[in-house]
Amino acid sequence: MIALSSVLHAIRIYTLPQGGSVTLGSMIPILLLSMRRGLKVGAGAGVVFGFVVLYEEPFIYNPLQVLLDYPIAFGALGLAGLLRREPIAGVGLGIAGRFFAHFLSGIIFFASFAPAGINPALYSAIYNGSYLGIEFGISAAMMFLLTKRRILEI
Repeated sequence: MIALSSVLHAIRIYTLPQGGSVTLGSMIPILLLSMRRGLKVGAGAGVVFGFVVLYEEPFIYNPLQVLLDYPIAFGALGLAGLLRREPIAGVGLGIAGRFFAHFLSGIIFFASFAPAGINPALYSAIYNGSYLGIEFGISAAMMFLLTKRRILEI
């Protein structure tokens, strides 16, 4: 699932200047694994996937930022495992966890990128929400198709 996520992550629809991109559903394999095997396995796979993304496209500003933006953010996808019987809600929870990690990183480490007069928290929410919202839509739609058509059983 980590390898599949890595391949899907390479298929980008759009990439933002300071990191973050809309992909062809790169989080779906990790989210699905989380819902099938639970929080621990999903979070572990997410952490490893985060390190793969770090290796492929490092955006290093600070060591603590690296932790928030890669292993913690992608590990949070494992939260989907808490909602095994509700796949769309699981997708939402996992992506919300990832958003929160990126949001904190944006406030703490990238506040200087906010335009003059814009609150760094608002800027971080808009910046990270702009691509993760689309990623949620793609992931939720794909998860809906995979589960409702019984292509993959959770």
